[in-house]
Parts: sequence; structure tokens; C-alpha cells
Amino acid sequence: MMKLKNNVVGLSSALLLGCMAGNVSAADTATKYGPGKMPANDLAAWPSIQSVIGKDPAIEAKVAAIVASMTLEQKIGQMTQPEIKSITPDDVRRYYLGSVLNGGGSWPDRDNKRGSAADWVALADKYHAASMATDMPVKIPVIWGIDAIHGNSNVYGATLFPHNIGLGAARNPQLVGQIGRSMGKSVRATGIAWVFGPTIAVVRDDRWGRTYESFSEDSALVRQYAGEYVKGLQGSFMDEANVVATAKHFMGDGGTDQGKDRGVNLSTNAQMLNTHAQGYMTALAAGAQTVMASYNSWNDKAAGANYGKMHGSKALLTDVLKQKMGFDGFVVTDWDGIGEVPGCRNDSCPQAINAGIDMVMVPDAWKAFISNTIAQVKSGEIPMSRIDDAVTRIIRVKLRAGLFGKKPSDNIYAGKQEALQDRELARQAVRESLVLLKNDSATLPLARNKKILVVGKTADDISNQTGGWSLTWQGTDNKNTDFPNADSILTGIKAAVGEANVEFSADAKGVDVSRFDAVIAVIGETPYAEMYGDIGPAGTLRHSGSYPEDLAVLRAVAGKGKPVVTLFVSGRPLYVNDLMNLSDSFVAAWLPGSEGKGVADVLFRAVDGKVAHDFKGTLSFSWPKSVCQTSLNFDEPNYSPLFKLGYGLTYSNKTKLGKLDSKYPSGGCGVTNAYPVFNQADRATYPLYVVSGTEQQAVGADLNRVLNMPGISVQTSQVNSQQDAKLVSWSAAARVEARAAHAKALPAFASKDGALTFDTIVATAPAAPVSLSMHCGNNCVATLDVTDAFKRLAGKKEKQTVKIPLSCFVAKGVKLHHVDVPFSISTTSTFSAAFTNIQIVGGAAKDQDALNCTELK
Repeated sequence: MMKLKNNVVGLSSALLLGCMAGNVSAADTATKYGPGKMPANDLAAWPSIQSVIGKDPAIEAKVAAIVASMTLEQKIGQMTQPEIKSITPDDVRRYYLGSVLNGGGSWPDRDNKRGSAADWVALADKYHAASMATDMPVKIPVIWGIDAIHGNSNVYGATLFPHNIGLGAARNPQLVGQIGRSMGKSVRATGIAWVFGPTIAVVRDDRWGRTYESFSEDSALVRQYAGEYVKGLQGSFMDEANVVATAKHFMGDGGTDQGKDRGVNLSTNAQMLNTHAQGYMTALAAGAQTVMASYNSWNDKAAGANYGKMHGSKALLTDVLKQKMGFDGFVVTDWDGIGEVPGCRNDSCPQAINAGIDMVMVPDAWKAFISNTIAQVKSGEIPMSRIDDAVTRIIRVKLRAGLFGKKPSDNIYAGKQEALQDRELARQAVRESLVLLKNDSATLPLARNKKILVVGKTADDISNQTGGWSLTWQGTDNKNTDFPNADSILTGIKAAVGEANVEFSADAKGVDVSRFDAVIAVIGETPYAEMYGDIGPAGTLRHSGSYPEDLAVLRAVAGKGKPVVTLFVSGRPLYVNDLMNLSDSFVAAWLPGSEGKGVADVLFRAVDGKVAHDFKGTLSFSWPKSVCQTSLNFDEPNYSPLFKLGYGLTYSNKTKLGKLDSKYPSGGCGVTNAYPVFNQADRATYPLYVVSGTEQQAVGADLNRVLNMPGISVQTSQVNSQQDAKLVSWSAAARVEARAAHAKALPAFASKDGALTFDTIVATAPAAPVSLSMHCGNNCVATLDVTDAFKRLAGKKEKQTVKIPLSCFVAKGVKLHHVDVPFSISTTSTFSAAFTNIQIVGGAAKDQDALNCTELK
């Protein structure tokens, strides 16, 4: 293992600031680094990186001629990237659009989730034909971009590889390169030529909901993988399986304070350079042609330098990336990323373009963006030279990628369903990614001629084992039938030992364990992705706190005289001492993807009794030994994990773990008095559901989805910031509620003089009584009449915060140690209000603006 050296930490503030500002200095550019000679990760200044794809004079001349022939409207069109739900092919022609994208959970024909490769290609050809039908002197092909996160993961029937956290555990850069090549072919099968990947974040706080998208907390491993991944995806554009690669997210997304998505990175310049920038060294050297800006901010407090939001940072996007590092491809925003910049909106942000953004991902408000940006250029707010530079970069990449003169269906893989598949490679990746953390009494490997009891919610749930970014954005709202070319872990176990030797019970209730030779429990997290995956400062790393059903199932089978093997499926390391104490063997399986048989390959001996596949994986992230070890990185002071970075047993290793301390604090880990219920910017502690009559639906994570049911509709809106709220509109009897699968105890810090609070904007006053309820299990409910409160708020355009003392619910019988529905609001007639930031706040019942129980009847 390469350990981060500390000899740069003592650099003066002047030098650190000098590395970030102004023109390129001699010290910054004295050495050019290419793929064969990369700088060590102890840099004092931003290096110049020499890409394997150099400037071609012929291409440069052609680009210059094309740009010179374009009108302002045509240039701005090239810089605009709408989402496919918001545009037609003819829009590409009319507005000279340079790119389209599809978000997670967006498919051809809008809701064709099970669209074939041919369906995708047909739409790609339509967009391309439209770009070739403009009135431009030189026709510029449109380029379609997609989030192919772990395979062509938004496409029905495609092979899904282990997420990056598992690939990091495999410690096999060549394997990552092979996966990149396979993904490129799979994406080309759908007519798409641009992948928003790889993610090369270096995660420093595992509470971040995108932890599994990172290869490691070790920047050296991320650096090693990034270049190989780009080589696999992109090659040199000489193979028809090659696609344009994206290094993302520039930069520091994995290092935000408290692991908050879109939060603030507080690194010093030395830390940013030698930790978070390391993947870019090899990715850019390997020729990555696009870079995606990050949502996060950067505040280097040690140097007194606050660079603000990355989307608006000229110091990073232009001075560092383009000038010092020498990147000559183009920079694309993240989804509505310009709206994150202070003073900007989703449809207008001259600051971001002036900072160095070349292509703007503006999914919905793209027409207004085009109009606004044209006006800003005409007024001089955005220099024409900046527009010409952006368009030059975009066309340069399209020419390098060979997109001119070819339509999507011309590719040899286009429309071929079989090109979506690479199951053996994925199965190998699963085998190599598994990490054996405990194997007391040498329980593993298991013999094949034994009777096996399989338990746990994830054993036969492909959605759980594939995680986020799988067919849908958050990986939710999927069933096993949505994965036709996949095997669950249960299927893999049955294939290994014979179906007759396996019995499955998800909860293990009523099962006689004595009838079996061994128990395999398959448990873990359920799917999540960005924003929704954040644990937040009020939460802890204790898995059983969020998923008590996993602890219950282990208690049902442990101590019965039969060995228990636990397979833990998760997107990050978590505190699981209680689960390990109930397990004879414990395997970190991460999020293995579609090939459940790869898990079984390692658990069982071969038919001849020999070990067929030993464990190869070692931890790419340190494993916590307490619930509040949220900053746990190998290169930090006071490093004291349960399992160190690089830990992993093999069958020849006889290390015995023994009994672990499983005590934990009941409250949260941060200094906070708030307990989250639901917030669009964080993972919902209690997911939202809509209930109308006997029908119910999960609100889900798709921000663009409008949920319509009899008497009620729900859509995403804004209360505090963009897309942070749910606008609920009633026309008849229905309710919306935040509900957990199991009851939870409200933490003492939040319930002490606590109040249920939420932010709201009431669009339409209620025409009938409005009830707000809290539930604590079967036949345990308290209901308050909040009609008057909402009537008073109707018509006020600004956000209002409603505070209802918990004592109002307790007085009506609610038990705060057993809450499963902390927020349920219902009415029977017309009413419309937006809700967000629903939480329990300690002490808020004493606030002057808290409601009085007497007025809530």
C-alpha cells in the first residue's frame, strides 16, 4: 500500500494560494506527465498532464473553420444538453442542440423501462438525423450521454457489474480495464457514444450516499484504477466499442464535511491536490475527453481561500484544469448544476460559463437557458471568446471520437441485444470483490452435499444486490423480473448445491434450524443513490438501527448449534459488531450486481472437495469498530478501525475474531437536535407513500415523475432550494405519509421538548378538514386537526415552518419509542401544499411560533 506522505502539509499559505491563482507559473509546468511517467502523490503544485490524445493539426483546422461558420444561436445550441423527456428530435434541429442525455430511470418512449437495444438505437438515430438536418453550413452530430455506472445500468437486460467499492476491493486494475471495454460495447449497443464515468471520488466520510461509487478511501488506488478505466471505456477511438469517457466529479465530491452530498469540502490545497485530484492524473493522461463539474463547494479555511461552488469556480475549472493540467476536452455540468451557483438559476448562469463550463446539462429549462445565454453574450456579460472556446472544445471531442459521418446505427454493436451481456466477466468480478472478514472455526468453505437454510431479505432480491443506479436512479421500484439476465444470490446457492438441498425463508420465522447443516444469511442495505443515500449527522453507522429486521433474522438462527454464514450486502462499511457476534463467518459482499452465482462460487468447495475459488478481496475502505467513526481513513491521525484498509482473510488464514463489543449510543453522532423524517436532499429516514382508498404507491426518487392517483397527485417542487419539496394536491379523500417498514425509537436528544416540524408553502387553502397523524404500530395512532393552521398559511408565497409539539401526540397515546409513521396528512377535498424538511427537532416545542395543543383539537 502506498501511504500518503505528509511532507506537503507544512507548505506556506502563500504557496498554496499561488498554486491556485493567476497564470501558470514555471514551477507548475516545469514537468509534463504522461501515462508512462506519473507524478507521485506528494505534489506541491498542480502538474501539467500530457494526454495520450494529442492535438491533431488537421482536426484543429477543421474545428476552427466550423466555429467560424457558426452563428451565435448555433454556438449556444452546441453548448446545451437537455434531457430526452424534455425534447423531440425536431428540437435538436430547430435549436442546433449539441447533446442530449437521459437521466437515471429515463428510457426511450418515456416509460419504456424494458426497451430493447434496438429501441434505444432507433431514438438515437432520430436525434442524429435531426442534427444532420439543420441549416448549418457544416452539420455537427449530436452526442448522447448516459450514466453507465456499473455496466449499461439504465438499460433492461444489461449485465450489471459490482459497484466501484467492490471493484476497489478486488485490487485488480486489469479487471477494471476489461469492465470498461465491456461497458463501452454495451453502451454502443444502444446507440450512445458518451458515458458519464468513471467516478473517481476519494471518499473520506462513509455517511456520503455515493460511497459505493468510489473505488477507495486510498487515493493511490483510485489513481491506479482511473486511468485503466478510461483506457477500457475510451481506448483511442480506434475500436467500435469505444465511447467518450468522463472523469467526475471535479473535484472533491468525496470529501465533503459530514459526507453531505453537494456539501462543502474543507480540505487544504495540499489535501485536495494529493488526495482528491489523484484520479485525474491518470484519467487525463489516459485521454479522458470530458470532465464533469462537481456539485460541492471548496473552502480551504487554512489558507483563507473559499472557492465556492465548483460549477462557478474559474480557479478550478480554468486556471487548474484547463491551464495548469492542460485539459483540452470539454467540461460539462452535472444535472442542473449551474443552479447551485449563488446568483444563478437552472436556466441562467453566466458565472458558470465564464468560469469554464463548456456544456450545460439543463434537463428541462433548456429553451430559457438558450434565450438567456444568447442575451448575456450580446450584452457582453459573457465574452464571445469564451463561447468560441467552449464550442471549439465540444467539436474537437466529437471529431476525435469519430462521430462525424456516422449515425448511431452504423456501429457494429448497435441494436445487438447480446452486446449488453458479459456475464462471465461480471461473475469473475464478483468473486474477486468479496472480502472475508470473519471465519472462526473455519466454517467456510462449505461442502456441497449439505442441507442449507438460506435466510434474509436480500437472498432473493436482485434489486438489493444491484443497489442504486440500476434501471432507475435510486435503484428502487424494481422487481426480480426487471432483471431478465441476472441471478439472485439464492439462485446461485441453489445452482451450487442443488435446489433440493436448499430451503429459503426471508425472516426465518418458524423454521427448525436443526434440520440443516448450515445457515446462510443474506442481509444488508436497500437501494439508494445520491442525496437519498446520505446518512446525515443525526444518524449513525449502526446498520441494525436502520434495518432491525437483519438483526432479528440472525437472532432467529444463531446459537442453534449450526454454523451461520452472513453475507453483508452494502454500499459502504458499517458498524455490524452485533451481527458479527451472531455469525461464524462474515463476508462483505458490497453490491455485487447481477451475477449472484459469483457469490456462491467462493462459498462452496468444488465437487471434488477442493477449494475452487478462494477469497481474493481486501478492504478498499477501513471498517468501523464504533457507530460514530464517521471519519475513518488510513492516513489520518488516531487511526483505529476494526479492520484496517487492505484487510481480508483467505481460507488458509486461521485468524479468529472472537466476541466483539457491541454496545452503542442510542442517539446520533453529531452535535444536533434534529432527527430527519423526510428531506428531498437526504435519504428519507421514513420514505413517503401516497394512499388513496386501497391503493398505495411509493413517491419514489424520480424528481421528474408526477404521481397521479384518484383524488391526489404529487410532484417535485421548490420550497427552500431547487427540487427540495413535494407538492401534494388533493381533490378527494387521500393521504400522504412518511412511513418506515419497522417502528423506530425517536432519539432522546430530539424528543426532549421536541416538535414535529416541516417547511411548507400552501398553494390552495383546504376546503375540508385536514388531519395530521402519528402512528406507533398497530392500533396506536394520534390524530390532530391542523385545518386552521393551513388556512392561515394559504396564499403566503414564502416558506413557512410549522412546529407541532410531540406532547400533543403523546397526550393522545403515541409511544415515542415505537414510531413507524411520524407524519401522515390527509383530507377529503381540495387542498394543495408543498412539504419538505420534515423532522423531529429537540427543544422546538418551546419556540414561540410552535403551535399550541389546545388549538389542534
